[in-house]
Amino acid sequence: MQESSAPQPVRDNAFHRSIGLFSGTAINMTQMCGIGPFITIPIMVAAMGGPQAVIGWIAGAILAMADGLVWAELGAAMPGSGGTYVYLREAFQYRTGKLMPFLFIWTMLLAIPLLMSTGIIGMVEYLEFFVPNLGWWPLHLISVAATAIVTWLLYRRIESVRAITIALWIIMLVSVIGVSAAGFSHFHAGYAFTYPAGVFGGRFFMGLGAGLIIGIYDYLGYNTTAYIGDELRNPGRTMPGTIIVSVIAMMVVYLLLNISVLGVAPWQDIAQSKSVASLVVERSWGHLAAAVMTVLIIVTAFASVFTGLLGGSRVPFQAAQDKVFLSVFARLHTKHGFPHVALLTMGVVTAIGTFFDLTEVINMLLAATIIVQSIAQIAALVVLRKRQPNLERPYKQWLYPVPCVIALLGWIYVYVSASTLSLILSGLWIAVGLVVFAAWAKLNQSWPFGPVEISETYLGKQ
Repeated sequence: MQESSAPQPVRDNAFHRSIGLFSGTAINMTQMCGIGPFITIPIMVAAMGGPQAVIGWIAGAILAMADGLVWAELGAAMPGSGGTYVYLREAFQYRTGKLMPFLFIWTMLLAIPLLMSTGIIGMVEYLEFFVPNLGWWPLHLISVAATAIVTWLLYRRIESVRAITIALWIIMLVSVIGVSAAGFSHFHAGYAFTYPAGVFGGRFFMGLGAGLIIGIYDYLGYNTTAYIGDELRNPGRTMPGTIIVSVIAMMVVYLLLNISVLGVAPWQDIAQSKSVASLVVERSWGHLAAAVMTVLIIVTAFASVFTGLLGGSRVPFQAAQDKVFLSVFARLHTKHGFPHVALLTMGVVTAIGTFFDLTEVINMLLAATIIVQSIAQIAALVVLRKRQPNLERPYKQWLYPVPCVIALLGWIYVYVSASTLSLILSGLWIAVGLVVFAAWAKLNQSWPFGPVEISETYLGKQ
């Protein structure tokens, strides 16, 4: 890590810088680990074809680390709310106006609700522990009803969700520690460390691609502190520190959890399980303990969808206020003052997403964001180094451009490994977004129907 000796600029309307390395790392880890590992371990094991599924989480950690260092430089140089939206706006304004930040927000209208759909799907899968053999319609009616309840609970003024976030963090810790302890208390090394014959043959890399999709999905959230850069103490040191520590810590957690689960039953049983945490606890400590753990995981899933939709609905609202997105999303509820158009839109997309297979939803949300967010953000870092060489960078990416290259290759590998359906649907969504942007730009006389507007916001504040 390279630190600049120049003083931090004092910005107008700055937040109180109260978040240090420890609290920032906790924030990242809270976002990284919700219900994710409890619903994806069977998918990872099935994709990799055996206990070697641990390699998928290691590969996911490498990609998350490399990509996290992209976030670290951009976030430290342009701290504040907005994240990718700000980075793309600043980097690509010179040639394509508001196109890239517009497309990013457009994809978030799909990706954020799909991420919430995975939580609903996982919650319903664990609900089957209590009500087995639910038919197709009951399952999806419950999913839609759960989405409607979350949207209804959010359809009001909410000043703070700190208590909910803390409760979610505690429940998540109890769940992870409980399942891991149950697994190791009933552990059989032969299950966890006996690999199928020929496992590292030609099919290994096909399985690794599918496994990497699941792995990086479970690490999503390592960039959370990049969205609250104005509240970090010494962002140049704290930003990369929180990302690096949280990725390493969660890799250890995932490996321990995965190994403990694989040591309880043959990997074929694990791969077919819909509620693997319940299976592990029931085989180790009995039905009552499994029921308690299942309730905790269901609560975790519900709370994560609640907090995710709360934050996600504010993303298009902020962009619309900045006149970089459709103005309808800037509307606030007349009585309670929250962005109800964005909330309702994302709630509907979340409900629709629950009708798809979990693996397909994960594929789709990643395919939708890789080009417009992940790869575009790597390009933004390179462009900004050229276009704004005098931008103060409290942290400059270590070994640049090696992490950028690793992240780029990793994201390309994930993208080409995604399912055909997810590539088609996400491609169509982006194509429709281009059409909507053209109509919006025409109406607002913005590029390409008007001159490019250059506003080097962060250079102007220094």
